[in-house]
Amino acid sequence: MKAFNVLPHAVRAKEILAVLVRHGFAEILAQIDLPVGFWQRLLHPPTVQRSTAERVRLVAEELGPTFVKLGQLLSMRPDALPHEFVLELRKLQDQVKPLPFEQMRPVLERSLPLPLAEVFSEFDETPVAAASLAQVYFGRLRKDGQLVAVKVQKPDLERRLTTDFDLANWLAGLLQQRVAALRSMDLQSIIQEARINVLRELDFRHEARNQEYFNTLNPYPDRVYAPKVFPEFSSDTVLVMERAAGISVSQAESLAMEERVRLAGLGAESIIRQVFLAGFFHADPHTGNLLITPDRRICFLDWGLVGHLTPRYRYALADFWIAAVAQDAEHIVQIAADLAPVDARPDLRAMEKEVTLALREELNFAIGRQALGRAMLKLLFIFGQHGIALSRDYSMMAKAVLSIEEVGRMLDPAFDLREHTKPVLKELQRERINPRTIARRTREMVRHSLLGLQDLPFELRRLVRRLEHDNLVINLQHRGLEDHDQAMKIAANRIALGVIIGALIIGSSLIVTTGSSPKLFGYPALGIVGFLLSAILGLYVVIDIIRHGRHR
Repeated sequence: MKAFNVLPHAVRAKEILAVLVRHGFAEILAQIDLPVGFWQRLLHPPTVQRSTAERVRLVAEELGPTFVKLGQLLSMRPDALPHEFVLELRKLQDQVKPLPFEQMRPVLERSLPLPLAEVFSEFDETPVAAASLAQVYFGRLRKDGQLVAVKVQKPDLERRLTTDFDLANWLAGLLQQRVAALRSMDLQSIIQEARINVLRELDFRHEARNQEYFNTLNPYPDRVYAPKVFPEFSSDTVLVMERAAGISVSQAESLAMEERVRLAGLGAESIIRQVFLAGFFHADPHTGNLLITPDRRICFLDWGLVGHLTPRYRYALADFWIAAVAQDAEHIVQIAADLAPVDARPDLRAMEKEVTLALREELNFAIGRQALGRAMLKLLFIFGQHGIALSRDYSMMAKAVLSIEEVGRMLDPAFDLREHTKPVLKELQRERINPRTIARRTREMVRHSLLGLQDLPFELRRLVRRLEHDNLVINLQHRGLEDHDQAMKIAANRIALGVIIGALIIGSSLIVTTGSSPKLFGYPALGIVGFLLSAILGLYVVIDIIRHGRHR
């Protein structure tokens, strides 16, 4: 976003800067050359001392829905952000002041295939939940009396989100250019990725398909499930689904300990199966997105954000997991290097040292420290710092694991995620070594090889034809010669300047000997000017050489 495009949004820009100043980021703003007085007189600096990560979270909460969503999505980028920022941004919640129903009614009526009264025999206009993107209402379908929950998108949301993301992108660009500590982070790319994901969430049809897909894959509907969707009444801005009754995990203290232990195991096993076996998982199973139903099942809510893992990434993740539990840092680094981009050149020795330290901090089983989710967050950040940017879905997986660990320990203080992972990993291992799987992968390899051999004669024929027509171009790039090339240019410039200075001196000397007018101090003025100019240029060249400057 160019700077002049900020002017139409100057009011919102000033609000953003005011919040940043209020939370102690004035020193950073001072480095980006904003107009004098634009932010300096906004507010006094904070008096309460907080960590930088906490202040970032408070800024997002105060700036509203767009920045809350941005913070939540950034919490899924442990490859780019230190884990303390990831952990703090995870605390961001979508609880906001609800809009009056009269403002929501046009969105609802415009999206339904029939008038509101013909679709619902009952509809409570008081929202049961209000988030940054939508509000949820309870109702009853007229056709069969089914109790439903209706998720309605807030009006004029896309325009407001676009404005805020434009301003965030503009500010990130300035920060990255002017603040040295941020230059290694591609802030604008991170914000652009978050923008795409948030705008995708505005289409509730994606969420509806995710819920239906999970219920299709789910092998244990008697243990866990997602609410059934009514697609005939749903659209991109309205989602109608069955009403899930129950209590949140945070209200489960009244249940017997045996039941709480069982529920913790159900939730953990479901997430682990989703990640390792299905390759399709709920990306944010925190306490607000889990319900314990009266029949003691777990209902997963809010499927707007999900992760997808290919078989290759699932198998690599299983190897990561086993190596992490075994404290095998060398194997972890080898797996990461195998998944790294071709152009990545990580320092494997340094990375192995950092991985060892991270594992000792988060997976010290001798003292009961077994935070697999935190360990995954730290490992992904280490990989990212060494140029190994793994799949974004790995980041979502780490956050999902961290969330389900927290839920498990809330229900069962003795919760151990490893115990619920072992049977799933054994099943995944059977899948990997299954003769049918091996045969299928072998067939695919042979098929791709044969296709490549079929294309080879054509490619060779095309190469020969280009040689025949003398239009084959080979691009060569010399590496490591840039400094020599620059040095030759500087030397040539200095030689040329020396020749000019010499010519000035000789020419001025000849003019002085002629005794021509006008004169200065008894000598020809033109000759004196020539001597002065050559002296100035000569002094400049000497100073430039002494200071090792570059004369172009």
